[in-house]
Amino acid sequence: MNTLLASFSLNDSLPLVASVAIGAGLSLAGWLIQRVLRSEDLEQGTEWRYDVSRINELRRIDRFYRVFQPAVAGLAKLNRTLFRDNLAEVQRELQAAGLPRFWLAEEYLARAELIAAFCSPIYLYFFLGWFGGIGILFAGVVVLLQVWFLRFRLGRRAKARLHVIKRRMPFLLDLLTLLMEAGSTFLNSLSQAVNEFRDHPVGEEFGRVLTDMHMGKTRAEAFQAMRDRLSDDEITSIIGSILQGEQLGTPLAQLFRTQSDVQRIKRTQRAETVAGEAGVNMLLPGVLIMISTVLIIVGPFLLNYLSFGMSM
Repeated sequence: MNTLLASFSLNDSLPLVASVAIGAGLSLAGWLIQRVLRSEDLEQGTEWRYDVSRINELRRIDRFYRVFQPAVAGLAKLNRTLFRDNLAEVQRELQAAGLPRFWLAEEYLARAELIAAFCSPIYLYFFLGWFGGIGILFAGVVVLLQVWFLRFRLGRRAKARLHVIKRRMPFLLDLLTLLMEAGSTFLNSLSQAVNEFRDHPVGEEFGRVLTDMHMGKTRAEAFQAMRDRLSDDEITSIIGSILQGEQLGTPLAQLFRTQSDVQRIKRTQRAETVAGEAGVNMLLPGVLIMISTVLIIVGPFLLNYLSFGMSM
């Protein structure tokens, strides 16, 4: 009888113990998530103050980094060794794509790697169900492809933003020319032009030039930073002409007008090149459409002929 009562009381207490354990686990998880999501500033020591400030800003603007900062930092150290030769190109693409300047190349790669790692259980579930044990290999390949795709998307985003900047560049240069010819100084003209194009990438880039000059950089240094940041041939040509005119004493209004005209000519040439390539690119689709049209027209007659010949 005592044994039955002991077993009965033990069976009754198991759901209670399980409920308490689940509640405690959920409470602990909630507390940890709350601590992680809070964007408290890190304490600044006497060294590496800029890096601490950068991390604090990155924690504010990116929730993924704020949640998984220790994992991102660990993978970033590994990426510095594995991808040492590619980090400069990734950093350039980060800046050209208009992403926050607080990102480092190795940290952005670590972010992509973590996203792919978090998706790996889904890949394992499906590939193991479809292919069995060899599905682990397929899942690993897909994870690597996802990291490559995120890296490729960054490059495409940078190219698309550069294309948008070059399309709007002549209009900003025209505005600078008009303002300076009307008697405004270069800084005031640039400030008004940036305010006019504040919602456009070209306004953002020239806004950074204006900010650099306000922070003490010379005009040449600010434009050189923009050239290094975007690293595009046409933009490099424009900035090179501006810097050369700065050294030779050529009026900036004249330089801006000349560069605006050059950009419009290049834009027309690019349009003519694309139009010329369109005919070649449409050759294969045109041939396929012609073949399918011929089959649709001739097909019924051919089928009738074959069926009639077989009946004879």
